[in-house]
Amino acid sequence: MSSNLHPMLNVAIKAARAAGAIINRAALDVESVRVSVKQTNDFVTEIDQAAETAIIETLLTAYPGHGIMAEESGSEHGAKDSEFVWIIDPLDGTTNFIHGFPVYCVSIALAVRGKVEQAVVYDPTRNDIFCATKGRGAYLNDRRIRVAKRTRLQECLVSTGFPYRPGDKLKTYLNMLGEVMSQCAGVRRPGAAALDLAYVAAGFTDGFFETNLNPWDVAAGSLLVTEAGGLIGNYTGEADFMDHGECVAANPRIYGQLVATLGKYSKFAGVAQKMQVADAVNRSSGRPIPDEAADAAKPAAAADSSAAAPPARTLTRVRKTPATGS
Repeated sequence: MSSNLHPMLNVAIKAARAAGAIINRAALDVESVRVSVKQTNDFVTEIDQAAETAIIETLLTAYPGHGIMAEESGSEHGAKDSEFVWIIDPLDGTTNFIHGFPVYCVSIALAVRGKVEQAVVYDPTRNDIFCATKGRGAYLNDRRIRVAKRTRLQECLVSTGFPYRPGDKLKTYLNMLGEVMSQCAGVRRPGAAALDLAYVAAGFTDGFFETNLNPWDVAAGSLLVTEAGGLIGNYTGEADFMDHGECVAANPRIYGQLVATLGKYSKFAGVAQKMQVADAVNRSSGRPIPDEAADAAKPAAAADSSAAAPPARTLTRVRKTPATGS
């Protein structure tokens, strides 16, 4: 830890290292770790829980008046009405961890009045600390990092996350993946979204996109990306993406190209775009199988056809509070 860092960031780094020590000890005999299933292909271990406890104890010892949003324990710890909320994923990449695949990390972010101002992503297998304070840049260990400078998507390496639960719209995802793969130099699927975003910030990859993400998956990584000169948002390019469940990040030029490709796959896409996606998915499957995108578009299309010609109304999106422990 450095005296040049923000005091809250120093505490977050201390908490991340405490969790990393627990994870590294367990990795020496990973087959003895007890594993539970939260839902299909979504695992939690005693190590996730022990690491989260260590993080929360470290943070609340330093800042007892702060709130907590953690993947495993939700908001049961910390103050309930604080403007300072720590957003914690104690072990992002649990499936990798329980298989001994060394790609996972600890993710800790501090949101102040809803905006992320401190971020740490710690890779315990490589002892790499990615960190950022709003307005002060992003760092890997002691080195300032910046997003990659490539300007053409066809030259870029892009990371993503695959659907892994029932109901995750696999056909639609495969169509989206196929479009991105045909436009870039390569696609990778490491399996830890927080680390994926840290790699975009460091320029190791040029871009990242994934669906069905939670705030603790992306909070810390989002600040790393923006402080490294990149952009992050949902598939339609909106920066207020944290609770939208979809994320794309890259340098500004590549970000625009990815949004142009991914926008029609967004939950916020227009009716025509959703129908276009549904048609493409059904054609690729070889038979007219109804897809979720078509089903989602039908009510809106019916509403459009039944409306005479009143002025268009502005729709207000209601942000849902993410379910904890998922």
